[in-house]
Amino acid sequence: METKDYRIVAEAGLRVRPATEFIREAEKYHSSVELTYNHKTVNAKSVMGVMSLGIPMDSRITITTNGDDEKEAIDGIGSCLSSQGLISSITVK
Repeated sequence: METKDYRIVAEAGLRVRPATEFIREAEKYHSSVELTYNHKTVNAKSVMGVMSLGIPMDSRITITTNGDDEKEAIDGIGSCLSSQGLISSITVK
């Protein structure tokens, strides 16, 4: 299992377009991918799950991957979020 914490820095938070890109990236991996915000955890491969969190700017999120390609998944998702200018303050647990 791999876990990383991020802080959302995008002014609009994790809105539809970047959330869709995030989900597409998560779907590339066989590992399970979970997104946790405000003590609620959802399947990060689910549009409804991710959007139900309503993640605003300056929020702390946690991404957890578990499976055969968990390391590649956590790195790829972090790169995807970073390239969109959505995150900062990456901390490895």
